[in-house]
Amino acid sequence: MKKYILSLAVLSAATVFTSCNDMLDTDPRVTEMTAATFPGKPADVEALNAATYSIMNTLGGGDQSQLLNNPFYWWSLMSDDNYGSGGLQDFVAKCLHHLTMADANQYEYDWNLLYGGVSRANTQIETIDNVPWTNEEKAQRDQLLGEAFFMRGLYTMWLSQMYGDIPLITSTTIDAESYIQRDAEKYVYAQIIADFVSAKTLMKAERANGSGHADKYCAEAFLARAYMFWAGFYKATKELANGGPAIELINIKDEPISQEGLKVNSVSKEDVVAGLKDIIDNGGYKLCDDFRSLWQYSNSKLYDEGLYEYILDMDRNNCFDMPGMGNGNTEELFQIQFMNASSWNIGGYYNNPRMYSNYLSCFWGLRNGASNQNGMRSKTYPFNQGWGQGTPSCNIWDDWDDADMRKRASLIDLNDTKEVKEYTYEKDDCEESGYSVKKYANVNLMANDADNHTWWEQCEGYKSPGSLGNSQQGDHFEDFYLMRYSDVLLMMTELTGVASYMNQVQKRAGVAETGYSLKNVMDERRWEFAFEGLRFNDLRRWTGKGCSNGTYAPDALQAQEGKQIVCLGQKDKKIPMHHMTCSWTERYKATDGFLPKPQNQISLHSGGLIQNDGWETSDVKTQYKALY
Repeated sequence: MKKYILSLAVLSAATVFTSCNDMLDTDPRVTEMTAATFPGKPADVEALNAATYSIMNTLGGGDQSQLLNNPFYWWSLMSDDNYGSGGLQDFVAKCLHHLTMADANQYEYDWNLLYGGVSRANTQIETIDNVPWTNEEKAQRDQLLGEAFFMRGLYTMWLSQMYGDIPLITSTTIDAESYIQRDAEKYVYAQIIADFVSAKTLMKAERANGSGHADKYCAEAFLARAYMFWAGFYKATKELANGGPAIELINIKDEPISQEGLKVNSVSKEDVVAGLKDIIDNGGYKLCDDFRSLWQYSNSKLYDEGLYEYILDMDRNNCFDMPGMGNGNTEELFQIQFMNASSWNIGGYYNNPRMYSNYLSCFWGLRNGASNQNGMRSKTYPFNQGWGQGTPSCNIWDDWDDADMRKRASLIDLNDTKEVKEYTYEKDDCEESGYSVKKYANVNLMANDADNHTWWEQCEGYKSPGSLGNSQQGDHFEDFYLMRYSDVLLMMTELTGVASYMNQVQKRAGVAETGYSLKNVMDERRWEFAFEGLRFNDLRRWTGKGCSNGTYAPDALQAQEGKQIVCLGQKDKKIPMHHMTCSWTERYKATDGFLPKPQNQISLHSGGLIQNDGWETSDVKTQYKALY
């Protein structure tokens, strides 16, 4: 596990990094002098590269519009594995879960933030050869260019998965054509996949080793994820083991895409499989022996206190903060990283005071309501307080076999006194299932100074009171996983029908090793990646656009109807879960799982941007309604 707490040298670099962000929040092409002189040396490109990545920090730690900006958190709330929940005032989380909106611009911030990332990547791509690179520096130049292509492809993929047909921005020059949305199936995904191909061609075949940077293997893995969504959702290929279409890499002029690192005009399923095989054969990744090693509740500080029974059967060498475990572990391909550098003084549109804290831990923390009982070590040790949004659904607990160790490794049973001594159902909370998310859970220690502090304050180098002076909100440094090796293995089985890859994941979980079937892969993906934000887009690609492959997604979502939940603290008077305005089936079929495009952007694009189906503001079924 890498060192978590910043040294003075690293903190100084973070200060430079913030200043770089502030500069890049303005157009770097404002004057001829700027365009001619920046970047002028390799360190300038490294600064551009850092700024491109930093958008992910704002996604992971930002909370504009009363909602964590992490798109994987959004997709978790939109799935059948989580409710919106939270307090009565947390209407945005409930809107996501019920596929409704309270405001026509409610989901705009991620739109702007992700396009900011695309813009930074484009600047890096276009200006990289302003630097007079030497022959000795060519590998560095190619790596940095490959990372820019990778990040542009990644941000564009997230935009399209959220908003559908979108403007395709591949240049820093913005003209009238830039404001026109493009067909995601034909053009947007072609560019996404082209960017990942360029990235894997240009970047080194060396593991980034948890550095927070992309590498060749990372690009190959995300190429597979992009291809599988495109083939499943847009091309109605439900079972890829039986074959899959090739995607033609064409631009909006229907010509082959031309960019550095791209030497092909199409990508086939076989190309994707070859990339995954390269990761497996040459990447050097391996599953952690114990699934719990991935999550911060298995840290050695908690283990040594000897009070949390659930982790005491672990080998201490497998604790989260041991070498090869936790952050930078042996199965981590790509992640959002965090560090002790948040500050209330951080400003700028693309920044956030909490951007260096994994704020998901606070959003999924035990609901801190009027009683202020949850988070007290005498009540809920080792789990800490937070906002209580994204409660796990009754469905995932009920559907999950108790024999699978990942169930209790991923979920807190709030009624089990071995997990928490006494959980309080708060009077301002709603949509509670009796469970909480254990992955990324906010963890306290008896050794800490106060009830609302996190275990990180016991780590080497930590200086109280932390970067924000608020441990509950600022001291969360667990990586947010964007790609794990288990995903590579499960994608490989899904694409090839060869069960041995999936069997490695099953063996680690202690469940029966099965043969290939699409149903087996679907189940494994749900259990392995519960609460990591992958479930919703898996549902969508297995269903197909317009339910072309059947009704898997709407059926799964509708299965929440009638489940018994706790609202307003009334544990003994559970009520049935109902959809906010109509049904999950109706809302999913109306929207295909896309969010509404922000009205501000539709107006700005002067007819070039069309609202997604199912989001007409005049339709009451799209509008938030208080349920509790």
